Amino acid sequence: MTFDYRLKKEKDFNLVFNKGKRLYSKNLTVIYYTAKEIKAGFAVSKKHGTSVKRNRIKRLLRESFRSFLPEIGQNFFFVFIPKVNSEYSLDLFKHDMEYLLKKGGII
Repeated sequence: MTFDYRLKKEKDFNLVFNKGKRLYSKNLTVIYYTAKEIKAGFAVSKKHGTSVKRNRIKRLLRESFRSFLPEIGQNFFFVFIPKVNSEYSLDLFKHDMEYLLKKGGII
């Protein structure tokens, strides 16, 4: 996923957290808000462990989101929040992300 699609500004994160719609699955929460372009942010809390583990989770989430980018027809800001779990994998995140995006009518 290129830097063009990353949600970076605190103002944008606050907008999504305060006004966005939330969808939940077993391992993942997504908050989305209608915007002028597609951007995604990833919020991984310190409950997930050391920075190495948190960064690995963010890399897996970014790769999962990248695989769904061509299918997203509308412009949204997304924030993905993983739930604390013992194991994370690319397949797990892809499955949950697909479920949530379909549930929200985004893909």
